Amino acid sequence: MKLTGSEIFVEVLVEQGVDTLFGYPGGAVLNLYDELYRNQDRIHHYMSAHEQGASHAADGYARATGKTGVVLATSGPGATNLVTGIATAYMDSVPMVAFTGNVGTGGLGKDSFQEAYIEGITMPITKHNYTVRRIEDLADTMREAFRIAQSGRKGPVLVDIPKDISAAVTEFEPKEPVRPEVIDTYDTEQLKKAAELLGSAKRPVIYFGGGVISSEAEEPLKAVMEKADIPATWTLMAKGILDDEDPLNLGLIGMHGKFVSNKAIDSADVILAVGTRFSDRVALNPAKFARSAKIIQFDIDASEVDKNVEVDCSVVGDANVVLRAFLELLPEADHTEWHKQITEWKEKDYRPYDSETALKPHQILQKVCELSGDDSIYVTDVGQHQMWAAQYLTHVKPRHFLTSGGLGTMGYGYGAAIGAQIAKGKEQRVIHLTGDGSFHMNLNEGVTAVSYDLPVITVIFNNQVLGMVRQWQTLLYGKRYSSTDPHRKTNYVKLAEGFGAKGWHCETLQEFEEAFKEALNNPGPSWIECVIDKDEKVLPMIPAGATIEDIILADGKEA
Repeated sequence: MKLTGSEIFVEVLVEQGVDTLFGYPGGAVLNLYDELYRNQDRIHHYMSAHEQGASHAADGYARATGKTGVVLATSGPGATNLVTGIATAYMDSVPMVAFTGNVGTGGLGKDSFQEAYIEGITMPITKHNYTVRRIEDLADTMREAFRIAQSGRKGPVLVDIPKDISAAVTEFEPKEPVRPEVIDTYDTEQLKKAAELLGSAKRPVIYFGGGVISSEAEEPLKAVMEKADIPATWTLMAKGILDDEDPLNLGLIGMHGKFVSNKAIDSADVILAVGTRFSDRVALNPAKFARSAKIIQFDIDASEVDKNVEVDCSVVGDANVVLRAFLELLPEADHTEWHKQITEWKEKDYRPYDSETALKPHQILQKVCELSGDDSIYVTDVGQHQMWAAQYLTHVKPRHFLTSGGLGTMGYGYGAAIGAQIAKGKEQRVIHLTGDGSFHMNLNEGVTAVSYDLPVITVIFNNQVLGMVRQWQTLLYGKRYSSTDPHRKTNYVKLAEGFGAKGWHCETLQEFEEAFKEALNNPGPSWIECVIDKDEKVLPMIPAGATIEDIILADGKEA
């Protein structure tokens, strides 16, 4: 049958199982939007306030479900407004397909109105990208984009569709949904070597990241830990895999990780790294990272091996497949003495103090967990509140902690929370945690939450400064507070009401508890402003380039 490019666009989306699309219309995509209008019963389109918000919504949708997030924007500024969201997904290996319109093929490269070379712009931040120049290529190009997004190390793909392609007509043949490539091969000799190394360890540690969630390898990972009696530490992207009460759970590692997790890595004799890339927020000083250990790395991406830290043994493959095979090779073990040492180090971990008069970040988060239940999805922006959330949220499950780890995108949270809420339905509790700095980046997405009557609860940690930058200026820059106090006078309650949401202002824990309980019963979006001190800090902290010897604890002194 012969179809227009716009009809093919919709048919292939449906063919690939897409029923949810985030986007913002414009001239170059009017043909596509006209066809979406005709197919509202098959594809639900959610319009954001800004294209960046749509890209973060597609990202949040993907992280919460494991499905491919889809976003659509027009040419020129519409396309370039997606760039930050695409880069965010790329850095955190989130499957996404971004569709952009462009001027007609005859106008490409001629500085036409609202033209941008989005293929070139996004080349470094996508797994692959395309400009469709022949209508005959549209359907298969779209199919290939979905396959690539979900295959191997997942990530974003961009497809640019010139306007004349969306109007052109060609023969269309329906096909089965594409299947991502399943990587079930690995080097068996290297895996045996890894088993021998870990099996002979006296002070082993497992260090894992978001790749474990991407490959759904939580169960084999836990089985390896239990069989070989190995404690584990994790990155920001892997929060939720281990229960907080698990005795083998050492907690967060890295710049704002626990003393015990960083000390265990520093003292280990063998480390197994799974689905993680030794980023500079974990291996702050690569030359001294795990200086006493033999390092084993399991990763689906061969380019990550020896990239940041040189390892002694590596297995390239899917974490789920590799860990299940590894479990069969690994001998049972008992590391009682190692656990005794770890227990002693746990006594040195930083513990914040409670207050009966001031709002403290950890108490806010403890109250959120207490009131919102064990199945809530938490979405953060970037900054101090993000680290506090990683440290103090409890009973989090995989795909229930969504955050921008690699790119560190301020303004990520609201769009991502909207995407997660749409993905999981209004009965699912979604909590958006943000700081006043991050929130001002994309608070315009409040209108999106209101338009679709989404019960996202936004908790704003308002210290009236750019808290994380100020913390660095306090500790490392002689308290020279350059441009970290924006002197804003935002009234969040009035602003929420102006958008059509509900707002609360809180200065005590009791006020917050009352506001949060009311928000839980509000069928629409809620904003809760929490006034905290501008000098609240995220501790512990290991400065960039430093080691565990330089860790800053509660009293501001090194351990």
